Amino acid sequence: MTPADDNPPRTAAGPLPGLAADRVIAVVRAPLVPDPPALCAALAAGGIRWVEFTCTTPGLPAVLRSATAAGTGCRIGAGTVLTAAQAHAVLDAGADFLVTPGCRAPVAAAGRSAGVPVILGALTPTEVAQALDLGAAAVKVFPARAFGPRYLKDLAGPYPGVPLVASGGVSAANAADFLAHGALAVCAGTDVLPPDAVAAGDWAGITRRALAFTAALASG
Repeated sequence: MTPADDNPPRTAAGPLPGLAADRVIAVVRAPLVPDPPALCAALAAGGIRWVEFTCTTPGLPAVLRSATAAGTGCRIGAGTVLTAAQAHAVLDAGADFLVTPGCRAPVAAAGRSAGVPVILGALTPTEVAQALDLGAAAVKVFPARAFGPRYLKDLAGPYPGVPLVASGGVSAANAADFLAHGALAVCAGTDVLPPDAVAAGDWAGITRRALAFTAALASG
């Protein structure tokens, strides 16, 4: 069987409801997150309601528990998940979705067992097929800046209907182009969430950056 036979392409109405409308996932990659609920509230005030905290942040399970318990209205996930052990730890802490930088079968299996969607990272057409074989709810094209927005349209040719999320080097200046060329959503990283701003608790500044990012999407 082909990957398409094993895993029919998923749509935004599938395991990631609402992502097509919101169109952006904020990626929090910082050595310190002093107030996870306040960070989520700052992003939500700027129009970003999907938040991915990464496993590169020390003590991530505690960060996730704090963020999910606060009821900010954001959908909280864990990113840079590389191993089954990491997956189980963040799932136990309340992660609502998992994200990987590459095709990680153990992470996909952990998410599937927990009934939690996994966005698997890929770059080449072969890796996209592998991600679909593993049951990815969406495929994160990473690093997206390596080939630019038109590459998303190229991938959509052999993989029509597969939700693609552009990540890596996406900014307010180019995010709309990635969406226009077929991305279901984009990831906003340091353009919205500079690590020093997160560590300093500059929530007003983060809201301003989030507003600028979402405004760029609306005008694209």
